Amino acid sequence: MSTPRMRISMGLPTLFPHERETELAWYRKIDQGPWDGLVTYERLLYPNSWSVIPQLGAAAAMTERVRLWTDVVALPLHNPVLFAKDLATVDVLSGGRLTLGVGIGAWDEDYLAVDSPLDRKRQRMDAAVATMRSVWAQEPPVAGHLPVGPKPAQNGGIPLVAGVIGPKALARAARWADGVSDPAHSLHFDAEGLAAQRERVVEAWRVAGRTDRPHFSAPVWFALGPDPQNQLGEHVVDFWDQEVGNVDAESSYLTAPNAGTLNCGAAGLLAAVNGARAAGLDEIRLVPTTADPDEIDRAREVLGI
Repeated sequence: MSTPRMRISMGLPTLFPHERETELAWYRKIDQGPWDGLVTYERLLYPNSWSVIPQLGAAAAMTERVRLWTDVVALPLHNPVLFAKDLATVDVLSGGRLTLGVGIGAWDEDYLAVDSPLDRKRQRMDAAVATMRSVWAQEPPVAGHLPVGPKPAQNGGIPLVAGVIGPKALARAARWADGVSDPAHSLHFDAEGLAAQRERVVEAWRVAGRTDRPHFSAPVWFALGPDPQNQLGEHVVDFWDQEVGNVDAESSYLTAPNAGTLNCGAAGLLAAVNGARAAGLDEIRLVPTTADPDEIDRAREVLGI
């Protein structure tokens, strides 16, 4: 039996200042191929970050082919009924091309900004998933009243992929997720670490009594500009308020320094993609560190696709 082809998706410049025409150029270039998906991200208290739902709606209208991804949204920040309705609308607009990456996020200040409690985030995420699934199944959230529309275009609702790492989080995800997006190697890629995590995901599904094969994927930041190491380093300083070498797994979901290859330049990107294949990933999602649409063409040239 042949091994399934690993999918490669391209992220949007969500975290960088840019105008409408630049955003539309990214939609067009990504949808032209050969990318399998288009990816956006959620960060609330950040000057350049766009809002996920309007951006996904625009991408749904502007593209025809690629799958639309979030990687990831902090689900406990959202009202699950309203969010389920918004996402179902995007799914219909896209013709059933939406996958929702969910997690609890890394920034408490985002919760404080919307007056959302900081406690029991994981339990609240579990409850939100159950509520959203019931909304998509057209179960009325208020007894004796009508359901919330629209119904998603995808049978069974929108796929949910959990952005989680540790054993307890994997066990929780195995109860409701369609798979796992591993955020722990986004900056310093470690193929061996990802391969080991993939086995832990498979084991979590087995222990939960599931017989389906869990999706397993990962996001990877990359930089291919004239000075790629500086390009990547400046973004890490701006986004995490830390130097590249100081970013650690506990605070940011990124691996500690020297754990694998730094994903900058052609060699770093190629090593990450080849390592992802060797690790058995179903998909790798490339996170750009610039708003320049030419970065898409540079990635295509480096990867030979």
